[in-house]
Amino acid sequence: MSEPLNRVSWLGALRERIPEVTPAQALAAQAQGGLLIDVREDAERASGTPANALGLSRGFLELRIEQAETDRDRPIALLCGSGQRSLLAAESLVRMGYRQVSSVAGGFGRWKTEGLPISQPRLDVDAIQRYARQLRLAQIGEAGQATLGSAKVVLLGAGGLGSPAALYLAAAGVGQLTLIDDDVVERSNLHRQIIHADARVGMAKTESARIALQALNPRVRIVIHNERLQADNVERLLAGHDVLIDGADNFSARYLLAAASLQLKLPMVYGAVERFSGQVSVFDPRREDSPCYRCLFPEPPLAADAPNCSEAGVLGVLPGVVGLLQATEVLKLLLGIGEPLVGRLLNFDALDMRFREIRLARDPNCPGCGAASVFNGYEDIVRFCAVAG
Repeated sequence: MSEPLNRVSWLGALRERIPEVTPAQALAAQAQGGLLIDVREDAERASGTPANALGLSRGFLELRIEQAETDRDRPIALLCGSGQRSLLAAESLVRMGYRQVSSVAGGFGRWKTEGLPISQPRLDVDAIQRYARQLRLAQIGEAGQATLGSAKVVLLGAGGLGSPAALYLAAAGVGQLTLIDDDVVERSNLHRQIIHADARVGMAKTESARIALQALNPRVRIVIHNERLQADNVERLLAGHDVLIDGADNFSARYLLAAASLQLKLPMVYGAVERFSGQVSVFDPRREDSPCYRCLFPEPPLAADAPNCSEAGVLGVLPGVVGLLQATEVLKLLLGIGEPLVGRLLNFDALDMRFREIRLARDPNCPGCGAASVFNGYEDIVRFCAVAG
C-alpha cells in the first residue's frame, strides 16, 4: 500500500509546483502565441495529436527544447496521454529556466473527449518506427520525411556508386528509386558493388538491386529498366523524377545524362572513382549560378586518359565513400537543407585520407549551358562522344 500512497503524494507535491491548465485553456493560449508540446512517444502520436502541437518525446525534451524554442518567457503547455508525464516534463523545463510552463490536465485523452482539434500524422506507425532517428532531426521531422516519401530519384548504374547510394536512399525513405542498368552481376563486381550477392551472379543488376532494396525497405517503390541509356530513351527514362544520380561507367551515358539534366531542369549529382581517388559535385540547372557537367568536362577524354575500373582497378571501399557522398547530396537537395556541392568539386584521396575542394565556376562559353550553346538533340551527343572517344 505504501508505494501507491507515495506516488499519490508525489504527484500531489508536483501539482503544487507546476500549474495545470485544461485542454481548452491550452488551446486558447496556443491561439495567442503559446507553444503546445506533445511529449508522448512517436508511436503514441501516430493516432493523432493536438492541432499545431510540437511533437517532442519526453525522453528527448531536454536535448531538443532549446532548438525548438529559445525564448524562455514564451508560454509553454505540455501534454501527454493522461497528464502525469507532462508534469514531469514541465518540471524539467522549469529547472532549465523556462518561466511560463504548465501541464495539460487529463492529457490527450481529455483533449479528445472535449472534441478539440486534432491533426492526423503524415506518417503511419511503421514509418514512425522505421525513421525514428531521422524524424528527431529538427531539419527533417514529419514534414521532411513526407517530402522524402513523395520523391523520385533516378540512379544511372546499379554498380559501385549506385549500390551504396541506392541502399542509403532506400533506408532514408525516398519514395521511388528508378534503376537504369543493362549489365549483369559478375563475381568481380562483388568487392565494391555491395548491393549484389554471390548467389545472384549472372542476374541482371537491376533485378539483383531490387531484391536487396525491397528486403531493406519494402515501403520504397523500385522501378527497374534493364537497358542502356541511349538517345532514343533518355527523356522517357528520366522525365518525372526529382534528382539524377550519375553512376555511369561510360562517357556516352554520362553526357546523355548531363544533357537531359539541362533539358529537363533536373539536378544531377555527379560522382566518379579511379584507383584510390574519387570526386563529387552537383550540377543544378534550376540555379543560375550552377555550372553543368560540361563546364567541368567540355568533351570526353581519350580512352587512354580515363580508363575504367576493369582497366585501372579500384579500391573496393572507394565507391562506397563517393556513393554515400552522392546520397547525402541527394537528401539535401530533396529536403532543401544545407549547402549542396553546387559550384564546388570535392576530391577525395583515400591513400592520404584527404578531401580537397575546388571552386567550379560556370563557364560562359560552355558548350552545354553557355549563352551561345545550341542543343541539337541527343543523337548529336552520342555522335560527339563516339568521335571524341
